[in-house]
Amino acid sequence: MDKDYAAIERLKRVVEKLRDKDGCPWDRVQTHDSLKPTVIEEAAEVICGINILSKKGDPENLKEELGDLLLQVMFHCVIAEEEGLFTFDEVADTISEKMIRRHPHVFSGVTYASDEERHKSWEEIKKVEKAGKEWQEAYLASAMNEAAELIDVAKKRKGFS
Repeated sequence: MDKDYAAIERLKRVVEKLRDKDGCPWDRVQTHDSLKPTVIEEAAEVICGINILSKKGDPENLKEELGDLLLQVMFHCVIAEEEGLFTFDEVADTISEKMIRRHPHVFSGVTYASDEERHKSWEEIKKVEKAGKEWQEAYLASAMNEAAELIDVAKKRKGFS
């Protein structure tokens, strides 16, 4: 088995064990909704890790925080798999396909005359992808507000406000 793939499989097994009947009581009861605060807090901690890397040149915090964020992704994927919705592999395949589709200049030999033309193509590809899903955009503003509220809660919990 490829070493990188083995690491992902190991993480998946860890999360599955945490959620198993003999696993951790806290992890076992988590849901997509209950994990929202953790996802937003871990994303903020990744930003902290990036800032430490930029200011101090130390990558260790970023490595740790990216792992914590990856744990959140895997947690949601394991829950979704338990619910029969989708798997981690499907999530990874979906983002790979999206990036390949949105970068024809990298993956399909398309040549653009300018950065502006490449950006226009990116926007057109996104428009085609979103066709028929325009209603999803209506949820974004409330999600941003919810994320801001969750950041405020995290700040209080960490003693920053």
